[in-house]
Amino acid sequence: MRSATTPHYGSPQVIQLARRPRPLANDHDIIVEVEAAAVTAGDVRMRSADFPGISALPGRMLMGVSRPRNEVQGTMFAGRVVEVGEEVKRFAPGDRVFGSVDHGAYATFVRIHEDMTIAKIPDDIGFIEAASVPYGAVTALYFLQHLADLQPGERVLIVGASGGVGQYAVQIAKYLGAEVTGVCSEPNALRVLELGADRVIDYQTENYLSSGETYDVIFDIQGVTGFWQARNALSARGRFITLLVSFAVLMQMAATSILGGKRAIFGVALGGPDQLAKVADLLSCGAIRPVPGAVFPFDEIARAHETAQSRRSNGTVIVRGAGHVITADIGAASCSRMLGLPMFQ
Repeated sequence: MRSATTPHYGSPQVIQLARRPRPLANDHDIIVEVEAAAVTAGDVRMRSADFPGISALPGRMLMGVSRPRNEVQGTMFAGRVVEVGEEVKRFAPGDRVFGSVDHGAYATFVRIHEDMTIAKIPDDIGFIEAASVPYGAVTALYFLQHLADLQPGERVLIVGASGGVGQYAVQIAKYLGAEVTGVCSEPNALRVLELGADRVIDYQTENYLSSGETYDVIFDIQGVTGFWQARNALSARGRFITLLVSFAVLMQMAATSILGGKRAIFGVALGGPDQLAKVADLLSCGAIRPVPGAVFPFDEIARAHETAQSRRSNGTVIVRGAGHVITADIGAASCSRMLGLPMFQ
C-alpha cells in the first residue's frame, strides 16, 4: 500500500512517499481504506517535534527521542471498512466510518481496534467533510462541556474562533446554549457569524480583554493570552481554559483550585467512542456542520502540512486518500444543502 512516512523530525519536506505492507486484521480489528485524512495542529507538532513548554521531554519520550517512533503518522481519517476480524460486532465491510488513531492514517489502509475512537459517518456527510470533524469537534466538546462545564445562558469568548478547533467551538457553544463571542481577523468574521457566533471581535483592531465585557468562559485555543491577562474579563466564577500547557498554567490551576472564584483550567481532550458518537449525532441532527479547509491530493501531503502549519486554511486541512480517487463521496455542497447552511469555498 502507499503511505507517507516521516523518517525524522523536521519541516514538511521530511515527509516521504513510500510503499509498505498492508495491515492484517486481528480478531477485534477492522481494516479501513482511507478516503480522506486531516492534517491537524497535533499532526504538525508530531512531525516537527514541536512539543510546547514542559511537554517537550515527555513528548519526545512518548513519540520518539531522535525520530518518530511510528514513521507513518496521521491521526484523523474517514474511509470505508474493507475487512473485519472474526470477533468484530460493531462494523461490517462497506461501512463508512470516521475517527482517530494514534498513527497510521497517512496510508491507503489503516488497522483499528473496533473499540477505539471510530463511528459510522452520517448518511449525508461525505468523506472529506467527515475527516475534518473528529479533531476539532471532539476537542471543543470536551473542553467546553466537560472541563468548562458551560451552561445555558453563560457568556463565552472563543479566542481563535476561525481555526480548526475554533469553528467547532463556536457551534458547540451555541448548541450548549451559550452566548458566543468569537475572536478572529476581519476577513473571517462572516464565517464565524454564520457558524452561530452572536458577536465577533477583530483582534487586529480591538483589545478583546479590555473592552469592559465579562465572560463566564474564555477559551483560548491559540495560546495567545494567559490567565492573569484574562482575569479582569472573567465573571466572578469565570473559567479560563487553554489547549496549551505550560508551567505557569499548571501553577495557576493549582492556585485557583485552592482559592476558588475565577479559575485557570488545562486538560487533554480524551476522545473516545462515546465522545465521537455524540459528535456524529450532532452532525446528523444539524447542530454542527463540517468545516473542511484546503484539500490536497495525497502526493502533495507535504504542501498540506505547510498550509496547516501556516494557519492559512479556513478550516481543517484535508489530504485525499492514497489509494484511489474518491468516487462515492457526498460533496460539501450536498452537506450544506442538508443543513440549510451556506457553502464555503
